[in-house]
This record gives sequence, C-alpha cells and structure tokens, in this order.
Amino acid sequence: MKKIEELKQIVKSKGLKYTKQREVIFETILKYNNHLSAEDIYNILNKEYPNMNIGIATIYRALAFLEEVNLISSIAINKDGKKFESNDKKHHDHLVCIKCNKIIEFVDEDIEQKQKQIANNFGFKLLDHTMYLYGICENCQ
Repeated sequence: MKKIEELKQIVKSKGLKYTKQREVIFETILKYNNHLSAEDIYNILNKEYPNMNIGIATIYRALAFLEEVNLISSIAINKDGKKFESNDKKHHDHLVCIKCNKIIEFVDEDIEQKQKQIANNFGFKLLDHTMYLYGICENCQ
C-alpha cells in the first residue's frame, strides 16, 4: 500500500522507530474513509486486532504524529473532540451538524472559484484552504 510506504519513509526520515500500532491506526483511517474519533478507532482496533492490545493513549499519540506529518487531518467538533480523516482524499469542504455531529463532505466549484477570486483581489497567493459550515442537519431540525 502506497500510503503505508509513505508512513514508513516519514518515520525513518525522522529517526523514529516504526511500529505496527501506528501502522494499523493509519490503515484503519484509510480503510474506513470517513471521519473517525480516537474512540471510534479504539473500538475498531479492539474488534479487528484484539491481540494487539492498543491503548487509547497510544492512539492519541499516533493520531497527533500522523496529523503533524500531514498524513491525516482533523475536525474539532463540539465537546466530542476531534474527528480524523485521511489527507489522500480529493479536496472537499464540510457541513457539520452541531446537534448530532454528522459531517457531510461536499465540493462546490462556484465556491472554489469565488475563494480564488477573493484571494486574487487581495493579491494573496492561495495555497490551501479548509471550510467548515456549522449548522443543524435535516434529521435534527
């Protein structure tokens, strides 16, 4: 898997020890391809890798490392903490329900063009952006 090889190279370049725990945490994020909390990952790993006995503190450390090296990103949601997703997805923005914490991904070319236009109007070289729109989803209204 290409992303796992990328992780191995990053760990090696930083002079760190490569661990199977870090690998399965990253694999889980890639496999589930949605927004997972540390607790979600903990529950998945306990079910799928019961003999590995990966603690929640290990998961938090691995997530912090993966985010630091830009393999994953996070969204902070209310009091429920962060949810994580892989950075190898195509660019998208998010609608976040403040009641049930549902996250809906979307891409809107009009918005993308408007953001580029705004940056250009200010002489700003746009490199990246993240947009989160907070509200109440259809089910919670």
